[in-house]
Amino acid sequence: MAVTIKKCNHEDLKTLQEISIETFYETFKDQNTAENMNAYLENAFQLEKLESELSNPFSQFFFVCVEDEVAGYLKVNTDEAQSEKEGNDSLEVERIYVRKKFQKHGLGKVLLNKAIEIAVEQSKRKVWLGVWEKNENAIAFYEKMGFIKTGSHSFQMGDEEQLDWIMTREIG
Repeated sequence: MAVTIKKCNHEDLKTLQEISIETFYETFKDQNTAENMNAYLENAFQLEKLESELSNPFSQFFFVCVEDEVAGYLKVNTDEAQSEKEGNDSLEVERIYVRKKFQKHGLGKVLLNKAIEIAVEQSKRKVWLGVWEKNENAIAFYEKMGFIKTGSHSFQMGDEEQLDWIMTREIG
């Protein structure tokens, strides 16, 4: 299984939108109402919004590919692009998703290690992320990767306020 990581650019916008919608829906459809899912998907993954995020010099997107097929993606933020004020010594993993058919093949670990590699290259002291408190599989994965719960914040899913754990890993 040939696994590669590719940094996304504006030519990847449509593919980024497709995988963003697909993986978010696959991950959370069973725990949320259709109305809340649709409201979130329509807002979060508009082409214009993704294009703006891609243009932000403090955000980066990466595809993980298996045999040239996009299997998942990663979005990292630094400095003022972070969704919480965690400081300039931090890197945020805002999104990390793998298509269902590619899960359980170590691709999440590949993507998370890419985020840690970027943090080290940029002399960051910690990597952090928000994960839904009910996403037990993801929480267990992050704990296995050395992350610990350090706080929480609200996440708006349509008309429902949900709680995300903030999990952090010190590096360097």
